Amino acid sequence: MDIVNKIIVATLPAIPKSIVRKFASPYIAGETLDDAVRVVRNLNGQGMLATLDLLGEDIHERPEAHQSRDQILEIFDAIHREHLDANVSVKLSQLGLKLDRQFCLETAASIVGRARQLGNFVRIDMEDSSCTDDTIWVYRQLRKEYPNVGIVLQGYLKRTQADSDALIREGLKNFRLCKGIYIEPAEIAFKEHDAINKNYIAVLDSMLNQKAYVGIATHDDELVRAGYRLVKEHGLKSSEYEFQMLLGVRPELRARILRDGHRLRVYVPFGKHWYRYSIRRFKENPQVAGNVLKALFSHN
Repeated sequence: MDIVNKIIVATLPAIPKSIVRKFASPYIAGETLDDAVRVVRNLNGQGMLATLDLLGEDIHERPEAHQSRDQILEIFDAIHREHLDANVSVKLSQLGLKLDRQFCLETAASIVGRARQLGNFVRIDMEDSSCTDDTIWVYRQLRKEYPNVGIVLQGYLKRTQADSDALIREGLKNFRLCKGIYIEPAEIAFKEHDAINKNYIAVLDSMLNQKAYVGIATHDDELVRAGYRLVKEHGLKSSEYEFQMLLGVRPELRARILRDGHRLRVYVPFGKHWYRYSIRRFKENPQVAGNVLKALFSHN
């Protein structure tokens, strides 16, 4: 069935967007900031934290980057106004990273500065490997002035242990550790499930051993169990780490993590650029795509 689902994923561009949107809806808060606020308020009411992500990346003009910056600033204002327990995740290619990294740094600094004024936090998402070096460079520059910013590292990249160690040596100890979803060559990324998980666990162990704050971002039972074991082995309080999951993915696992006494943050994407994000997530989880096929044949 997995092979069938992968074939479905490959044909998704030919499926009407209305059907894709229907089955993407559990994973997308909506197209507007009001939609996102509503979803976060509901998550907070269930005891969960959130991080908001304005969808859109790979911008090609500076005015687009400024528009994204202004929209992200509005997110922080809404979080503050609505008293939400949430921060914001940003992709630097949305802020001009591929145009000019100095320009991107200046754009990102205005966001992180506003977040600091409001007592909030910015998480810099990691993108594909063409962005890794520049993303880490921007993060390092921001941390020279702003303590309220962290970065994402990806468990499937072979460089991640070295990147983590280098940042920690500089006193930069706030991470989200995820597996990674971009298609990368075998020269730089582990490709097999077991190898990815082994590296993820080794990096997580190293981070926690060096007193880093880690958002353990996973929907994999094996990695959740490893997270439980490692936070216990390192004697961490529940305030010294958190688990993170995507909106709409494995709600039963989400509930279990909360019941077991761990903090949980949900990644809440929203915005008009929902389609590209949804296709990428379907490729990551082809089983979801099977539901799209069923919808197609039952669609009136």
